Amino acid sequence: MAGDHKKIPLPSDLSIQPKNHGLATLAAMQFAAGGCAGFAEVSIMHPLDLVKTRFQIQRGPDDPNRYTSIVDCFRKMYRQEGALSFYKGILPPLLAETPKRAVKFFCFERYKNLFAMGGYIPQPVVLTLSGLASGLTEAIVINPFEVVKVKLQAQRSTFKQQPSTILTAKEIYRESGFGLRGLNKGLTATLGRHGVFNMVYFGFYHNVKQIVPEYQDPTKDLGRRFVIGLISGTLSSCINIPFDVAKSRIQGPQPIPGQIKYKSCFQTIALVYREEGFFALYKGLLPKVLRLGPGGAIMLLVYETVFDFLKTSL
Repeated sequence: MAGDHKKIPLPSDLSIQPKNHGLATLAAMQFAAGGCAGFAEVSIMHPLDLVKTRFQIQRGPDDPNRYTSIVDCFRKMYRQEGALSFYKGILPPLLAETPKRAVKFFCFERYKNLFAMGGYIPQPVVLTLSGLASGLTEAIVINPFEVVKVKLQAQRSTFKQQPSTILTAKEIYRESGFGLRGLNKGLTATLGRHGVFNMVYFGFYHNVKQIVPEYQDPTKDLGRRFVIGLISGTLSSCINIPFDVAKSRIQGPQPIPGQIKYKSCFQTIALVYREEGFFALYKGLLPKVLRLGPGGAIMLLVYETVFDFLKTSL
């Protein structure tokens, strides 16, 4: 009913900053809230991220280890690698989520203030540009963790036989260093993936949240924000997935050991399109959407709830 709607300020709105909270305190709150959001999202949704990576690195009908569906992938992994295999590569994202989400949300606010200076840029554009800039910044922080994660996720040994995260990182660094062939391999694709994702994710969420009337009932308003977050995560996943496929191909095992077939972001996108067709650029879309649709909503809600709690408690 129309009477249920009432425009009320939410304490979790990032534009509301108590005067007694300085920049350092606010940054610490965003760091803690972002860490909680990242931990919750990764812990719940990681198995779908693993399945997405497995789909993206398989190369066609000739692949002897090909998965035919999400259920087939889960079934084969469980039978061949054990139940714990669903959490292969989880340590790098868990270790990365605190600084990653801190960078994401803190930089989004800083960029938002920067782009809003002077009032020359319309607010919807400010929010979209801020999302893009925060995503590019986030990508620089997260890429080494992504390289290690993809290498671990691509291995088909059992969980107990798999080398540790630290040993894998040391191996990559020892063999290829920290540069674009080592722990920063696929950086351009990661920049594209995170830049495009956050541009749509933050731009859609904050713009639509301001348009759709708020509910006075906290439970109903939680549902409103969850639906908006779900749609924003789903749209972002659909739009940025070609960059995600390119990143997985570059960071994953090459078809012929010792020969680098997937060298750069746009070269990989063009090569996959030429050899495997347009829809190959959308491999892993279903598990990605299943993960980042609800995962994106969970992350925003956890972040806003924790940030709200910290602002009112400290």
